[in-house]
Amino acid sequence: MPTEAAITVSQLNRRARMLLEQGIARLWVEGEISNLSRPASGHIYFSLKDDSAQVGAAWFRQRQRGPSIGFKNGDQVLAYGRVSIYEARGNYQLIVEQMEPAGEGVLKRRFEALKKKLQAEGLFDEERKQPIPRLPARVGIVTSPSGAAIRDILTVMRRRFPAVPIVIYPAAVQGEAAPGELVDAIASAAERDECDVLVIGRGGGSLEDLWAFNDEQVARAIAACPLPVVSAVGHEVDFTIADFVADMRAPTPSGAAEIVVPDQQEWRRVVATIALRIARIGERAVEDRAQQLDWLDNRLASSMHRRLLTEAHQLQAVRSELLQLSPALSVQRSIARLSGLSQRLTASTRNIVANAEHRVALLGRALNSVSPLATLDRGYAIVKDAVADKVLMRARDVAVGDDIRAYLAKGELMAQVTEVVDDD
Repeated sequence: MPTEAAITVSQLNRRARMLLEQGIARLWVEGEISNLSRPASGHIYFSLKDDSAQVGAAWFRQRQRGPSIGFKNGDQVLAYGRVSIYEARGNYQLIVEQMEPAGEGVLKRRFEALKKKLQAEGLFDEERKQPIPRLPARVGIVTSPSGAAIRDILTVMRRRFPAVPIVIYPAAVQGEAAPGELVDAIASAAERDECDVLVIGRGGGSLEDLWAFNDEQVARAIAACPLPVVSAVGHEVDFTIADFVADMRAPTPSGAAEIVVPDQQEWRRVVATIALRIARIGERAVEDRAQQLDWLDNRLASSMHRRLLTEAHQLQAVRSELLQLSPALSVQRSIARLSGLSQRLTASTRNIVANAEHRVALLGRALNSVSPLATLDRGYAIVKDAVADKVLMRARDVAVGDDIRAYLAKGELMAQVTEVVDDD
């Protein structure tokens, strides 16, 4: 009797499937297709064989990509997938995930190996990629001057923005000499430094036709180029190493032309819109500045008015102080004092004169009361010797025949003594 419990066939096949799937990683297998079957389910079943062995293969419909319908018995192919077992029958088989003709398979493996290498070095990193200028002053193109790609690029650029000049750096884009010429053309563009952006590419073709753009030296030349580089190789479905290392990938050469130059009509609309916005901003700025100037003008006027008033007050105060100290004021005061004194003197003089006149009048009246003239007024006369002009006090002072003059209150009399009567 066995010492261990027996397992079922299903369990055995399951264990074998798990061991195969875990023990063998996904891999590429090259062989010839035989026993090809396409049932209504859409899955493809076939065998892969070489000169001494074969293995069953299943390519399920959901995994099929590309022209799978074209494969037929006798085709040499490369199949990529995982090893497994179909448990129901115990058939060891390859579960295919991708398949391609064997001729391109080698190139694709080289492509994947170089892609993995350069990616590990960081040549595909977005951080190192340069921005593409929106409106370059000059565009450089690295391609064959006689190929379809240059005609497509020129046609699109002339239609979109004919004012942008173009510099062509000629190079072969296919064949053994192509990688070296592409590297030299890129180096020439970098050294001449006359363009703002560089387009490198060619038209469509097979993997072998595009292989120059999968060259490692070409890839490193693109990565080292100081100019922004747009890769435009083949059609949209074609990918090359140049696409990954370039600063931007274009789906086609025509697409590259649309990337590197803007549409002039759209650009004009954008410029017109920007100009309108600038004009409006300028108008608002002018209005704001005008309002600010008015406000500042008012403030300045108010400030100047207040300052002028302050200075006027200060000037008035200084003037008052100066007037207090001015000789003119002293003169005016002296004049005023002199005028007062003059008036006082005049008044005093008048008073003195009036008093004197009053006193004279009094004295005159007093004198008049004792004046001979007053006596004359009372009917008396003053008699003088007409010759000696001497008042005669006594009659004996004259003799008969002497001339005498008698002074009356009014008038005089001339007389001659005819008789002398002595009072004695």
